[in-house]
Amino acid sequence: MNTTETLEHLGQITQRLLKGCLTPAQDGTPLFTPDGVASYNALWVRDFAYMVEYAGEYIEDQDIERAIIYIVKGRREDGWMPDRIYADGTPVYSAGEAGSPVGRANLDNTPFLVYAVYHYLERLAAEAAATLFRQWESPLSRGLDIIPLSENGLVYNNPDDPHSPYGFTDTIGKTGELFMESLLFWRSCKYMGGLYSRFGNAEGAAKYQRLAHAIEQNIGRLYAPEHGAFVAAGADCRQVDIWGNAYLLYIGFPAALYQESILDYLQQNWRKYAYKGQIRHLPRGEYWERLLIEVQPGEYQNGAYWATASGWVIWCLAQREGLIAAQITRDAVRSFDQDGIFECINEDYTKLDSFVVSAANVYGAVKRLVEYEKKLSYIQALEEV
Repeated sequence: MNTTETLEHLGQITQRLLKGCLTPAQDGTPLFTPDGVASYNALWVRDFAYMVEYAGEYIEDQDIERAIIYIVKGRREDGWMPDRIYADGTPVYSAGEAGSPVGRANLDNTPFLVYAVYHYLERLAAEAAATLFRQWESPLSRGLDIIPLSENGLVYNNPDDPHSPYGFTDTIGKTGELFMESLLFWRSCKYMGGLYSRFGNAEGAAKYQRLAHAIEQNIGRLYAPEHGAFVAAGADCRQVDIWGNAYLLYIGFPAALYQESILDYLQQNWRKYAYKGQIRHLPRGEYWERLLIEVQPGEYQNGAYWATASGWVIWCLAQREGLIAAQITRDAVRSFDQDGIFECINEDYTKLDSFVVSAANVYGAVKRLVEYEKKLSYIQALEEV
């Protein structure tokens, strides 16, 4: 397939999975379930946010809006937003089975809801967007206000009573000041600040600018010069976070001091973290130092490979030259076509077929490189590999 065909093919896969993942809640609200055959009976907030951000053109406005309303209704009395919400309206705030939480409530629930709201409001005319933001502003702000921060302004996880962290590492006991979670919080603050500015609230905009600036000033506390990359956490799991390093660059976090060393790390070590175009959280051979529940080495979040992060890595590698980025893209598409589109894979191991964001996140990054940034070296390499 040439570049246009590759992008169209990824789009068609994503559109099919998005259509297949929809299932109605008891009140008729469309639930965007994680898998494209709607075998789950719940909407996971971060999966939904990824779908809206990376493949929102395939989702109807009213479906996004109704899903956001459904999530907001499920917030806890203290303001914490759900990790997921079921068809009967039951919200669950932590990873794990309902009634058997894995740690305290996930640290990324509200940030991901902010992303969905931001990208949805960007699609609307000013008056309609302003009306909805006035309805959602207070719950979103409250949900961000109660996320624990260190004295340095980074997201903090108490080693003695940890929250489940970022949902794609929600079984992992990352503690102390956290890297990926701080990036997620920073981005939600930037989005909230932008929305406050758009709708004329200078005080709200200034508040979130201060919170974002503190992270910008202090994220270097988690940089490991010996690796040339950031580690996942300051206490437990002080290990290089491949997903987080790629995400930092992908979302435009202001880190000029670290950009070249991160790109060096990703370029020089790609064979240690990529398999069939899918990405490990840690370099091959490493496993997380602390778990919140037992996860076998090489499986799930403790050593399997995920396409969720493939698009971020592809985009980062394309900033240097196109060949490796194109190779990872081709490997991912080939695996989707030949093996299936799984939540995660490894040699002789797969988990949850028809996983929507595996396709959507790759599609979103390739679309960005090809259609918006027109990254020539990547486009040429994609034609050749």
